[in-house]
Amino acid sequence: MRRFCLPLLAALSLIGFASSAVAATDTSIRIVVNPLVKGTQIPRAVLTSIFLKQAPRWADGSPVLPVDQSVRSPLRSVFSSRLLGQPLIEVQIYWQRKMSVGTIPPPVKTSDEEVIAYVAANPGAIGYVSATTPLPDTIKTIDIMD
Repeated sequence: MRRFCLPLLAALSLIGFASSAVAATDTSIRIVVNPLVKGTQIPRAVLTSIFLKQAPRWADGSPVLPVDQSVRSPLRSVFSSRLLGQPLIEVQIYWQRKMSVGTIPPPVKTSDEEVIAYVAANPGAIGYVSATTPLPDTIKTIDIMD
């Protein structure tokens, strides 16, 4: 019996650790935009529309260029569930359907640094990074309005 309890306890503690790591990330997402994007706030509904590519232009008419994190990133999972209001798997299914009719999903970057570089280099770009990631002066953050 003891042989089975120890591995089970170890597995449960790892699951608990992973859950707490994701929960800690939940409140630490920052939305970053190219400095040419006007404004300091974005409604959650607009943010969702942007990342589902339902809102192709900013209010001034310039193109919106969303950039996503990798599906392997815990940050992407939290972003999908908390800010888009859908589990990551549902967002992936949404994109599979959209791609079947020719809609291309946002580009994917594998790190906060790559997201920052993309946002800095592309007027109209918007992405998300961990709140603990240092930000250069070449991008700015915007707040989410509920």
